[in-house]
Amino acid sequence: MNQPRTRTDMDRHLEVDWTACQGHGLCAELLPEHIRLDEWGYPLVDSAPVPRATLKRARRAAADCPVLALRLERA
Repeated sequence: MNQPRTRTDMDRHLEVDWTACQGHGLCAELLPEHIRLDEWGYPLVDSAPVPRATLKRARRAAADCPVLALRLERA
């Protein structure tokens, strides 16, 4: 059963720590609907809130970043 969305469901977004990012590209593989890579392999992150349906995969992408440069932040 679908639950109604609340403010807390839609208040998370992805952030990249540019000083830590080394352009491995794993984040784009794990979350292609929100992250694509530029011509040098660095992530271009969608600024839209992360929908509830992809929140679990967004957490995994942040946790699996080799240098922990991807973060899931509250708006």
